[in-house]
Amino acid sequence: MATLSVLLHQIDNGTVLLPEFQRGYVWNRDQVRGLMRSLYKGYPVGGLLLWETTPEMASVRGGATDGGVRLLLLDGQQRITSLYGIMRGHAPAFFEGDPSVFTGLRFNVEDETFEFYGPAKMRDDLRWVDVTRLFVEGLEPFIHAFGQYPDRFSTYIARLNRLKNLENREFHEEKITGPDKNVDVVVDIFNRVNSGGTALSKGDLALAKICAQWSPARQTMRHHLKQWQAKGFDFSLDWLLRNAAAVATGRAVFAALDSVSDTEFETALAKSVGYINTLLGAVSGRLGLDHDQVLMGRYAIPVVSRLLHLTPSGSFIDGAHRDRVLFWYVHAALWGRFAGSTETVLAQDYDAVERSGIDGLIASLERWRGGNLEVRPHDFEGSTRGSRFYPLLYMLTRVHGARDFGSGLELHAEMLGKLTSLQVHHIFPKALLYKADYDRVHVNAVANFCFLTQNTNLVIGKRSPEEYFAEAEEKHPGVLASQWIPMDRDLWRVDRYLDFLEARRELLAQAAQSFLAGLRDGVAPIAAAELQPMAVVADEQDDVRSAQIKAMVEELVRLGYAEPALDSEIADPFTGRGLAMAEAFWPDGLQPGQGKPVVLELDPEVADLPRLEELGYEVFTSVDALLGYATRRNETAAGDEQVPQGLAVPFANGTVTAEFDAAMRSIYDKARSEANYHASYFLSMLAEHGSLATARKLLRSPAVSDGFAALWERGRLDLTVEALVVQPQFAEMFTPTEIEVARHRLEQFGWSSGAA
Repeated sequence: MATLSVLLHQIDNGTVLLPEFQRGYVWNRDQVRGLMRSLYKGYPVGGLLLWETTPEMASVRGGATDGGVRLLLLDGQQRITSLYGIMRGHAPAFFEGDPSVFTGLRFNVEDETFEFYGPAKMRDDLRWVDVTRLFVEGLEPFIHAFGQYPDRFSTYIARLNRLKNLENREFHEEKITGPDKNVDVVVDIFNRVNSGGTALSKGDLALAKICAQWSPARQTMRHHLKQWQAKGFDFSLDWLLRNAAAVATGRAVFAALDSVSDTEFETALAKSVGYINTLLGAVSGRLGLDHDQVLMGRYAIPVVSRLLHLTPSGSFIDGAHRDRVLFWYVHAALWGRFAGSTETVLAQDYDAVERSGIDGLIASLERWRGGNLEVRPHDFEGSTRGSRFYPLLYMLTRVHGARDFGSGLELHAEMLGKLTSLQVHHIFPKALLYKADYDRVHVNAVANFCFLTQNTNLVIGKRSPEEYFAEAEEKHPGVLASQWIPMDRDLWRVDRYLDFLEARRELLAQAAQSFLAGLRDGVAPIAAAELQPMAVVADEQDDVRSAQIKAMVEELVRLGYAEPALDSEIADPFTGRGLAMAEAFWPDGLQPGQGKPVVLELDPEVADLPRLEELGYEVFTSVDALLGYATRRNETAAGDEQVPQGLAVPFANGTVTAEFDAAMRSIYDKARSEANYHASYFLSMLAEHGSLATARKLLRSPAVSDGFAALWERGRLDLTVEALVVQPQFAEMFTPTEIEVARHRLEQFGWSSGAA
């Protein structure tokens, strides 16, 4: 057993540390509150597992002693880090994460609750005690302050003393000791202990062994990752390790690194970074794929690293060799060759490289595809920017000199000068298509996308192609063809939209096939100068779904969860087949390393949900459901008791209440019969909470509800709860703030109470 104060002192003097293989701090504020609440109430919070070892046995994070025994935290990092941060006022030396998670915690001496500082609620109330100040300065500063509460003075001081005495809380310690307990054994124990939490991947295990020999390995790799991130490319440690392993061993399994010395690994890492930079330069300068959203097939890159390593010059032999490598790279990405980054596929391609270089890779890919490396029109049937063929559309825009509808200039940074930011443009405006009853999958079809300057996109606004196509072509002849727009004017009408998509897919497929074949055959057109990076900003924000997802992400980040990848294609790791086009995707769980990968898929009818669940994904088909899950998870972590929400304003008019109940039920019935929207979730809320509480719950949500978004798509915002709330006869039931929220949401998306 050890007291908390002793543990914190051991961290101060560098005898309690973290092993390098431990991941960083991942808790959020509600988990911190929950820990403090449990400790204060005397609840069990679990023991600690430590590895007693010497400096030569393991690489550590957070500094090291000059020698002697060290204790490395294997289980308990999140708890001890949180308590250290609160009680010392700063993070421990081994900390990696967001220190704001444990900064600003307050304790209410009246109701004995913990919350993080909120000025509106706490600024002028001395009863909200700064917990860190209590531990750093002791009771004395508060004795004088609480003198103004003579009737509660002794109670308040007793409660603060109880909180301060948490320093003496004892934690049960289990220690792993002995010279036979090497990194392999300890990592295995760690994984068993953390089977429900942050178990190590194969890459983590390999890196742990490498760090035991070469302690700067992780920091060196992170340095390179940050450099790529600054250029707009996000990669993981596992991915970089995969590249280094390819160079060092030519094998796909991380276990192959066991026989690699520290010097050999350091050399292989440096070389792999150079090979990656060479390929990124070609992918960006030759193909125009210059940012993370359009970087295709990142797990094809280790294969190219191996290829370049086996090339005597360590680089492309010449322009033709480079283009053939790019041909293979693009096709490997388009067809999901590395959808699951499986070691079997990597091993096959490493073997092909060893035998016959790029020609062997292309031949192997052709065999895998049954001889078919041809882009066809139906390949562009995907939707959203997560589609595999979205990067291909961007690539064609860059390499073929597509022109801006407004200026007529080619979309090259050197041509546009200061107007180098491009915007994803919906050729047929989303609002126009939704009004014509097209579904989201068709509205967000890749074939409905093109790239324009922000200024041109703003000028076009929500006009129909019937209007602005003719105007653009008259001012700049040939501009439409440069963007693969079919010239049959009948196809520019909204009632021919599906025919327009089909015709444009034909044109895009022809352009793609021609260019890619040119890369293979050495005849692809080359720009006068290397393509310069261009910023691509979000598409026009006239879509309620975009606003809903943006608000959802902001709320989840506020709750302490990770930012997701947006518009992500989820592929089967074994076949490469697309399973879903997720609006949001958390590959490492809502909190990295905690729980299953999470998928938000708002078009479940076009996704393979059973297969996703079989593969271990946690799938949500509703923003409401995901937000509700995250909120409940945080409430559970914090130990908050669920207290029914009181009425925002008192009222006693039973007639108005009954009228509102009837109106709420009526909008459900009309949505089903008139807009073909079955709001089962809304119906269950009515049954569980009642009409008024349901309305308030929806208004309090940071994001508009799924029902609001669906009814906007159908042009029926009159059937939303917000439309009821702004009606004068119900004004007494809601606060001015609630009414303003409802009015703002309606007006933001083009509807007002006067429209009724």
